[in-house]
Amino acid sequence: MKHQLLDSEISNPLKKGNTSLVKKNNKVESFLADVGNATKFTFSVIKNIFGKDFEFNQFLKQCFAIGNQSLALISITGIIIGLVLTIQSRPVLVSFGAVSMLPGMVAISIIREMGPVITALICAGKIGSSMGAEIGSMRVTEQIDAMEVSSTNPIKYLIVPRVLAAIFMLPILTLYADALGIIGSWVGANIKGDVSFVLFISQAFNSVEFLDLFPAVIKTFFFGAVIGLVGCYKGFNAGRGTESVGIAANSAVVMASLLVIIVDLIAVQITDLL
Repeated sequence: MKHQLLDSEISNPLKKGNTSLVKKNNKVESFLADVGNATKFTFSVIKNIFGKDFEFNQFLKQCFAIGNQSLALISITGIIIGLVLTIQSRPVLVSFGAVSMLPGMVAISIIREMGPVITALICAGKIGSSMGAEIGSMRVTEQIDAMEVSSTNPIKYLIVPRVLAAIFMLPILTLYADALGIIGSWVGANIKGDVSFVLFISQAFNSVEFLDLFPAVIKTFFFGAVIGLVGCYKGFNAGRGTESVGIAANSAVVMASLLVIIVDLIAVQITDLL
């Protein structure tokens, strides 16, 4: 009996260690498989973008849906960004006697970083979840399977218009948010001061150069591509149960937001080299 107890005590830790090792290996295999499937899905989307019979009507429909879904939230957020940046920065600049630098500082902050990133994060939550839920529900209700059976390419009809709409609409929404942010900054400057709108705008854009605007706009195209691809991929590969629609929408938001931050980090490093 003593020998059996000792053997069981020795074998149990080994079994626990083997079980944890198997779980870690399964997680690594699942992650690598997911990366491979996502890469394959991305190349399939790129291939169909340059294929024949582009669904232009679906593209316009998705552009309208993305703009309509996000416009109100981005409007409010853009004004608040400019307002808060101005209210927080003004006392510091007053102490240094540099209030005249306020419009330029806020404009550069919004155009370079705050506008693109916050707009992309809002769109990741609004658009990414919408795409994940919509396409996921099509997968659950077997609409995508029916399209494949009827020789209709779901990538070309469902995915490509949504991804392209996200790519083209995000720069427009970002420029709109930038403009509202600068207007909000003017409102914030007039809370404890008196600055004319024309003077404020001229001071703001005198400090902005082409290299401030161009990289900021270029990276929004990549933000849109990330949001569209992640949202569509999560929905397209949703499970068969009804709760998988919610899982697809939630994971699309989390992954798209994380990738937006990573892409922004890479873009900042590249811009710093210019």
